[in-house]
Amino acid sequence: MPKQSAGILLYRKLNNMMQVFLVHPGGPFWKNKDDGAWSIPKGEYEDEEDPLDAAKREFYEETGRYIDGRFIKLNPIKQKSGKIVQAWAIEGDIDHHNIKSNFFEMEWPPKSGKIQQFPEVDRGEWFSIEQALIKINPGQVGLLEELEEQVKI
Repeated sequence: MPKQSAGILLYRKLNNMMQVFLVHPGGPFWKNKDDGAWSIPKGEYEDEEDPLDAAKREFYEETGRYIDGRFIKLNPIKQKSGKIVQAWAIEGDIDHHNIKSNFFEMEWPPKSGKIQQFPEVDRGEWFSIEQALIKINPGQVGLLEELEEQVKI
């Protein structure tokens, strides 16, 4: 069975324009990657966990902020890796300068025997839909397209 992931696509309306909040993955592999590297805050969940609850948990783990309100269920997408992503959109706001992410550990540099900690997310930012289409992981573009269809400015 493919891995499952759940996430939140936070959006806001500003000056008759929609913006979406995306996060940049932390760690040395992603350090110098930009276009096509950003993502909605999301993470894996187990079969017995409610996907929306998992999405809210992952949003908190990657931003340090709780989010709740009226969620819009988006159609699941399948990323190039085969992972199925369940996502919900919600209108809201977050100070992208003031997010706090969980950390993960990995051996770095490779084969060095040294274990280092890195943030799951090293930064977040608001983008127009046009900018987000360039920045987001190509496998998640469908989420942005569906958001534009469902939410009118």
